[in-house]
Amino acid sequence: MTTRVDEKLRFMANDLDLRAYRQQLLSSNIANADTPNYKAKDIDFAAELHRVQQGGSSRLKLEATSPRHLPALAANPLGVRVMYRQPIQPSIDGNTVDMDVERGQFTNNAIHYQFVVDRVNGFFRTMLTAIRGQ
Repeated sequence: MTTRVDEKLRFMANDLDLRAYRQQLLSSNIANADTPNYKAKDIDFAAELHRVQQGGSSRLKLEATSPRHLPALAANPLGVRVMYRQPIQPSIDGNTVDMDVERGQFTNNAIHYQFVVDRVNGFFRTMLTAIRGQ
């Protein structure tokens, strides 16, 4: 049985996971701003959050065929559909990173991430207050 508390915490956890993954993509874009033929990547955050909340996932299961295999670290933990960003002004070397766009998206995502972290903290403070009865 899922309670409202479970649903709220799951939503915030999924939001934070997606935002953290998006921050990695945006950081990669910024780091590769001068790499020839690098294509800027991003996700449709709202669509992916909706998909994850509905229980959808396209995660690939990795199977270890030997006990000596190291456990795989998921590069894309929620099976997010990564898309290439359409360049506003393509460069001669084929790089599609627009630093103004990337910095704006990076900052926007970081602010939203911090907001959700603050909401999680507030939620647990409220729960603790209710438990203590103060």
